[in-house]
Amino acid sequence: MPAPTDPDAETVQAAGMLLMCLQPEHKFLLLRHRRRWDLPKGHCENDESFLEAALRETEEETGIASNRIRLDETFRFELTYPVTYRVTGDRVFTKIVQYFLGYVEVIPTLRLTEHQSFQWFDWNPPHQIQSETIDPLLAAVSLHLSQTR
Repeated sequence: MPAPTDPDAETVQAAGMLLMCLQPEHKFLLLRHRRRWDLPKGHCENDESFLEAALRETEEETGIASNRIRLDETFRFELTYPVTYRVTGDRVFTKIVQYFLGYVEVIPTLRLTEHQSFQWFDWNPPHQIQSETIDPLLAAVSLHLSQTR
């Protein structure tokens, strides 16, 4: 469970994408940092919307163009938690991250720019991968899919 946020803390916004492939079977993409699994995501720039940031970051980090992603426009998942950044010392920010659900027709060739590797995981909920971000997101997607089919 994320720690409570300070209502007076400055807010930073970020967005990401859970990509799923439906062919030949349902799979979802995770990217690998040195010590953890991650999703394509990053900070919103200038006046960018959450969705614009999610699509831009997905293309930057995977090489998958936004026109190859079919968005599920009825799904959005948000997390809010406190963060600190090395460049700001002890200063605490409230980070708001919105995640979107996108589909690709077939597993594409990826061009990684910020991660060491990737894996397409079989969709077989419930998943236990990373308790703070990925597991709650996957649980929300599972619930969403069960309600929309």
